[in-house]
Amino acid sequence: MNLNDLLNHRSEWLKGTGPHSDIVISSRIRLARNLASAPFPHWSNKKQGRDVLDAIEQAVGKINYLKGTTIFELADLDSLDKQFLVERHLMSYGHAHKTNSKAVVIDNEEIVSLMVNEEDHIRLQVMQSGFNLFEAWNIINRIDDCLAKELSFAFSLDYGYLTACPTNTGTGMRGSVMLHLPALVIIGQIKQVLNAISKLSFTTRGLYGEGTEATGNFFQVSNQVSLGHSETEIIENINGLIRQIIEQENQARETLMSKNKSVVEDKISRSFGILKNAHIISSQETTELLSMVRLGISLGLIKEIDSSSVNELFIITQPAHLQKLENKKLSSQERDVKRAEIIRDKLNKQ
Repeated sequence: MNLNDLLNHRSEWLKGTGPHSDIVISSRIRLARNLASAPFPHWSNKKQGRDVLDAIEQAVGKINYLKGTTIFELADLDSLDKQFLVERHLMSYGHAHKTNSKAVVIDNEEIVSLMVNEEDHIRLQVMQSGFNLFEAWNIINRIDDCLAKELSFAFSLDYGYLTACPTNTGTGMRGSVMLHLPALVIIGQIKQVLNAISKLSFTTRGLYGEGTEATGNFFQVSNQVSLGHSETEIIENINGLIRQIIEQENQARETLMSKNKSVVEDKISRSFGILKNAHIISSQETTELLSMVRLGISLGLIKEIDSSSVNELFIITQPAHLQKLENKKLSSQERDVKRAEIIRDKLNKQ
């Protein structure tokens, strides 16, 4: 597999399937692991980092669950390729910088990705479409068990898995769910919900995780602390919170349709109309308008397109994807023109 193969592939988390997929875009489980024999990445010298990368690459090659994966060493990728991987949620923004002795391992379905020498030696993640944390956990747990047979992880009987950031120590697990909450935003209740999430020791980020703000009514909710809780407890706690948020969003949608239906219909129709006819459009405006179209699909007001196609548009209209599709660098204005063209073609063919 090469990176260009991904351009025509719909990622698992974009499929618009799974439980509550009208509100929950995706579920992700991430595990942080470090080799017992080497310093954490931020303390490693060049040789130590290379030794860690070599050891992990050898281990990956021996694991049946990872047979259908490709290893990309970041030093071999240009800045556009790295941004492309970030846009597809296959690696973090932080991983794309200072690329010596770094790599990312990706499976053909984009369910599994493994970052080598990010903040920790291993950042393993599994993504599923919809509200499906336990399924993601079942997959990642099997892969983790296999890795543990090939590699000796830094582990304390008192604290659990040792990690570069203390908040990950313990299970080393971070569970996160990507939510689409337009109705709560429209009726002005989103701040109240986000404040409640924070008080319960969960954190909220934007579409691309740490360091990004929420745009297009997308919110990524995850646990903050791993220490002192089992993996099952963490997932059950996240699931309990997400169920409450889903219920609140559904109630907000019912309120909108019962009290402000004409306003909602107008806002959704205008968004759909602009997207179908615009010739220049920015990334931010695209995200905001597609969010309203996605709401329209969920409410049964738009039937010409399905949510999986809208999910795909969120990604393929991002800057690196546009330039990969054109096979050349584009200026900001050229990207805005190309973005509008892709959206028009997609929506008017339905």
